[in-house]
Amino acid sequence: MNILFAEILKKLRTEKGLSQQGLAKRMYVNRSTVARWENGSRLPDAVMISRLSQCLDAPVSTLLSAAAKSDGIPNIIMVDDRKIFLSGTLPILEEAMPDTSITGFTRPSEAVEFAKTNLVTLAFLDIELGKANGLDLCRTLLGINPMTNVVYLTAHVEYSFDAWSTGACGFLLKPLTVEAVREQLKNLRHPFSSMDANAPLQSTCMPVPSEVPVSMGGGQAPSLPALGCREVKKND
Repeated sequence: MNILFAEILKKLRTEKGLSQQGLAKRMYVNRSTVARWENGSRLPDAVMISRLSQCLDAPVSTLLSAAAKSDGIPNIIMVDDRKIFLSGTLPILEEAMPDTSITGFTRPSEAVEFAKTNLVTLAFLDIELGKANGLDLCRTLLGINPMTNVVYLTAHVEYSFDAWSTGACGFLLKPLTVEAVREQLKNLRHPFSSMDANAPLQSTCMPVPSEVPVSMGGGQAPSLPALGCREVKKND
């Protein structure tokens, strides 16, 4: 049951002076659809949440956060155009995050369509995706759902500087390890319920550049911590 979202939606609707039928009319949906959202039997997708935000004059982040917390199993996606790397990395993600639903994509367009109908909690994106690239895909995913955590995957550390302006909150070098993924989870901008209990309750990505070590010659590039992600204490 999606109780948290249901309660927030009902509160926002009544404060706006709307009946379920009135909200349904503004949303171009049936009254029964609104009723299911408010009784907790269904969650709206990201497109409907954006429309609810406009109809109720409520921050989309408030609704997305409530929906994410209400949804029992977080949706994790990974996008890499190489099937071999994708098939080899998904088991690593599953071991690091056992209580999540993880879906892999080789085409960015498929990931975007999935994100339009599912609340994506965390996205692991390869930076080089054939003719497309992970930087543009990150911006698209955050346009659909600003509460999505995005972590870049690449074998080229020099791309880290290009990642600063996209809103992502992490950077992992290939090949991935379970330990590296778990460490990255501690630095997500929007922590989720299936994360390790030792992870900080609140962190945010700060756009403060720092020097990034670059591998010279044929040696393996050093592992990077969550790029630009610094834990920040919020004022009471």
